[in-house]
Parts: sequence; C-alpha cells; structure tokens
Amino acid sequence: MDWERLAAFIAQHRFLLRTGQRIYESRRKLATAAMSVLVVMLAYHVVFAANGMIAYQRKRSEHYKLEQEILRLRQENDCISLRVRELKSDSRAIEREAREQLKYARPGEVVYISPETQPQSSTATAQKR
Repeated sequence: MDWERLAAFIAQHRFLLRTGQRIYESRRKLATAAMSVLVVMLAYHVVFAANGMIAYQRKRSEHYKLEQEILRLRQENDCISLRVRELKSDSRAIEREAREQLKYARPGEVVYISPETQPQSSTATAQKR
C-alpha cells in the first residue's frame, strides 16, 4: 500500500481523521449501546416470541385444563364400564334399569309418576297506557 498517498488523502480530509478518533475514543460507549440493544431484543424475544413466556403460560394453562378433562372423562368411562358389566352379569341391575326406564312395577307395587312441569305462559290481559 502506498503510505504517502494515504497520508496525503488524510491530510486533505481532516474530518475523517477526527471522526476516526471520536469513534475510537467512544468505542466503549458504542459497545455498551450495542450490547444494550442486543439485550433488549433478546428480552423481547424471550417474553413475546412464538415460544416465549406468554405463550408458555397459555400452553401450560391449556395443558392443565386438558389434564382435568382427561381425568373427568376417565372417571366417567370407569362408571359407564362398571354399569355395562353390571347390566351384562347382574340380574338385579337389569331389573332396576327396566323398572326405571320402562316404569315397570312388581305385583303389589304402585308407581307414582310426577307430572312434568311446564313453563307458565304469562298472558297479559291489560296493558298500561
């Protein structure tokens, strides 16, 4: 490289020399600013990104709800399985089910059926004017 031409160029353009000195003197400030921007961007990514903390909390809440639903469905499944086993093998369970659903009664028994309640319709006969 031709050092004399470089020195002449710098002599003609003193502002480049001063700018270079300022950049060199403020390198710690620039590095600190760059690291601060990097940390802020990283923190934003950790909190708000697609797999950030907010999404993680939402997914964890959904996971808890699904576990509760699975537990409830397993219990319901166990109850239904027990009822099926009873209906397949226990004659008393079959009789009880027939009596409840078909309103059967043994000889000498009386079955009381309550009337179903119907919604009351409100018919106004007079109106305020």
